[in-house]
Order: sequence, then structure tokens, then C-alpha cells
Amino acid sequence: MCSHRPSCPATGSSPAAHVVAAHPEQGWSLLCDGTIVFDDTGELLPDGRVVAPHRVSSGRLAMAA
Repeated sequence: MCSHRPSCPATGSSPAAHVVAAHPEQGWSLLCDGTIVFDDTGELLPDGRVVAPHRVSSGRLAMAA
């Protein structure tokens, strides 16, 4: 699927992979390596594996004054 050179690795979340289709209104983007990334930081890899969202615990969030 990736057409840029050098081609990106076939693993999800590759830093070399770039967005080929963005759908911010739906909360997801398709990367050139076939990975679908979601706004909540979850991922669907080309082989069907799921990467759970990387959640930050509420204790680590900064509070606005």
C-alpha cells in the first residue's frame, strides 16, 4: 500500500508512515502502511490486531485554574 520511497515498515505506528486519508469528522485516519489510527490514540493494524488507546490517568492531568 505504501508508495513512498523508501517504503515504510509494515508495522503499525511506524514514524515513517504518513496519512493518506484523513477523516477528522469521524475521528480516524488511514496511514500509508495500512494502519488506521483513531483520535483517541487507538489503532487498527493491517493484520487485524488492535492497539488499545493510550489513556492518561486522571491523576496525571493538569488542572486549569
